[in-house]
Parts: sequence; structure tokens; C-alpha cells
Amino acid sequence: MEQIKNEKLTVVIAEHGAELHSIKDADGKEYLWDGDARYWNRHSPILFPIVCGLWEDTYRVKGKEYQLHRHGFARDSDFHIIAKGDNQVVFALHDTPETYKKYPFHFNLAISYKLDGNRIHVVWHVENTDNKEIHFQIGGHPAFLVPGCEKGEPMHARLRLDESEPMRLFGNRNGCIVPGYHKVETKDGIWEVDEETFKEDAVIFDHQQLKHIEILGEDDETLVAVDMKTPAVGIWNPYGKHAPFICIEPWYGIHDWAEFDGEFKEKYLMNSLLPGASFMSEYTITIGE
Repeated sequence: MEQIKNEKLTVVIAEHGAELHSIKDADGKEYLWDGDARYWNRHSPILFPIVCGLWEDTYRVKGKEYQLHRHGFARDSDFHIIAKGDNQVVFALHDTPETYKKYPFHFNLAISYKLDGNRIHVVWHVENTDNKEIHFQIGGHPAFLVPGCEKGEPMHARLRLDESEPMRLFGNRNGCIVPGYHKVETKDGIWEVDEETFKEDAVIFDHQQLKHIEILGEDDETLVAVDMKTPAVGIWNPYGKHAPFICIEPWYGIHDWAEFDGEFKEKYLMNSLLPGASFMSEYTITIGE
């Protein structure tokens, strides 16, 4: 485990998966889910080279079929540290013969965490080290504790959205999306969610509808804010588990459409890089107001 720290926050990240494991404020209050396997055994996985699921766990590159499980392999891979300071750490993952068997592209992936006051900058950097165009998706999956909720009790949370009437993609068939949109009802941008909200899995907003989401406390104070510029965002809690956390997930990618059988590069919200090119983006987590 690696730790970065400033006067506001102490953050712990594991080399396995380059995954956030803890976010504490100066008073020692924890904001990140603890990974209790009875509910969900992760904290904040990195999603790469796919986000969410493939139809029948299968995709095609130039007609050849490959298999990848939900959210890809980065979350289960060992990264190595390439830079470290008191308030910043950078992790890297490169392709290997094993990754090439299931993802036939050469790449470098770097994940950077940097503290700036009460804000954490999470930076993704993908580099094409291949001699051909590569295709990928990438996303975050941080799970934040919900105030007033305990393990084993029904979850209820209040979220403030920067769009008062966002439209969610709706429908889940075998872990993939069925086309269709439904309006999410809020009260002046405040959205009350419970476990039933996630009966159809994650609530997904595309078309860059949401750029700022807050988890509110009992007095509507901002406990956690996530800012992003991603084309999609998922919001999730494991249905029926009585788990006291909510995930706010910035995504450059999304599930397959149900029964999708096209080429990998044709997936909805796919990203592509020419040889030698790179992609960089970030999202930020702010603790408190």
C-alpha cells in the first residue's frame, strides 16, 4: 500500500489494481467503502480496457473473437510505481504476453493520484505503443460511504446533480443495455435514491449530461463531490445487499448493446489512438465543502 498525504487528506492506494483503498480527512473520518466482501469486495477499481460488460463476454477484432470479463483486467493486475512524492503517486501497467491473448494491443496505462487541498485528482493516461490503431474504454468506480447508513440496513442516499431532469439509459439484459431513455425525477436537482433505484443495475447517464455529483449529509451539506468531463457516468449500489455505499463512476465507455455482434472499434463510446498517440483525462474527488 502507498500513502499520500497533505494537511487535509490522507489517501491510501494499492499497487494491485492501482486502486484507492482509503480516503480520510484531517479528523480521521473515512469516506471510502472498506471492501467488505459480504457486500462488495472492491473499493475503487480501474475499468480498462472495457467499461461494464460485453455481450456474452465476447468481442471481435478484424473478425477474430476474444473474451473479456466485466470491466476488463486492469482492476485485477499488479501495477508498478513510476513516480512518488508526498502528495502524488503514479502507477503504470504495460501489456504482457498474457494481456495480449485477450486484448491484442500494445499499450501503456498510467494512473496518477494527486492531492490539492481537499481534492483528489485522478488522472488516466493511455499510450498507444503498437504499430496499429488501438481501441479502448476506461473508467472509474469509487465507492463512497453513505451517511447514516450501516451494513445490513436498507440504503438511502441524497445526491445533488448539476442537471435537474437528466435522462437515464434503461434496460438490462444479461449485463448489457437495451436501448431506451427514462427521465430521472429530482427536486431542484436533488435525487433521492435507495436500493430499488438499482434493481436494473447501475443507473447510467450518457451524452455528458452530468459533470458534477454530490453526496449530501443529513443537513444537505456536501460530504463528497465528484467532478468529471466524461461522456457517461454510472451510479450504482449492489441491489438487495443492504450495502452502505454509493458508487459514482465516470466513464469513457459503456456496456455493449444487447446482442451487439459488431467489431470492437464499433462499440458505443469507444476511444481510439493512432500509433504513438496518447489519451489523458481526469476526474476529481472533493471531500467536504
